Amino acid sequence: MRSPTRSDDGRDTGQAAVELALALPFVCTVLLGVVQVAVVVRDQLVVQAAAREGARAAAVAADPVAAARAAVTERGGLEPLEVSTAVEGGRVRVTVRYTDPTDVPLIGALLADATVAADVAMVVEPP
Repeated sequence: MRSPTRSDDGRDTGQAAVELALALPFVCTVLLGVVQVAVVVRDQLVVQAAAREGARAAAVAADPVAAARAAVTERGGLEPLEVSTAVEGGRVRVTVRYTDPTDVPLIGALLADATVAADVAMVVEPP
């Protein structure tokens, strides 16, 4: 039964479709932005783990530079990783850098490539 005070002349037909059509591009852009951030965070975690593995390998090796590079390459999974190793005062420091391309559709074109880096130091142990 219809309410006697409500006018139902059909002018609201399709309003939800118009609102969806107006909001959908914004929602998709935000969703793609979240995906791009998630990709950069994942790559940061990979770089951090690779630096940790490289420092651990360099701390116990006779040739820390080669050991760190080999461990980072094996653990990394990202190409190309920049690896630098320094031994100073009984500590070995491994720095790993990676330039993460922002290639998620629509968002990647708006953002510059992100550089993620990790720096890990460990005490040198006798081989």
